[in-house]
Amino acid sequence: MARVMAKCPVCGENLVITEFSCSSCGTTIRGRFELDEFFRLSPEQLNFLRIFIKARGNLSELQKELGISYPTARSRLESIVRTLGYEAKEIEEEREVDDLLDKLEKGEISSQEALEQIRRLREK
Repeated sequence: MARVMAKCPVCGENLVITEFSCSSCGTTIRGRFELDEFFRLSPEQLNFLRIFIKARGNLSELQKELGISYPTARSRLESIVRTLGYEAKEIEEEREVDDLLDKLEKGEISSQEALEQIRRLREK
């Protein structure tokens, strides 16, 4: 069975389902039915999400299975969150914390500096 198209191939806007039919008894239901947000995900995003769930939300395990870096895994997850319409302030804060942790790991800032900056982020 083919995957349901969620976007119009001409203009890119969201599609609306207008008819369902039963292949067994022939019953047809007409109306305007919106697709749930998971239909917005690309096949690549769905695959990532499947592996993410299989790894029980552990990005370290996911990155090992996909052979990608932690920042790439994080970026792909954030892309899915935005596609699902859940973009929030917390995501930006998490991104900033991740950047600080990367700088700490590279020795660009001290642990004390990282702690102070994380505390300032939490106070916003």
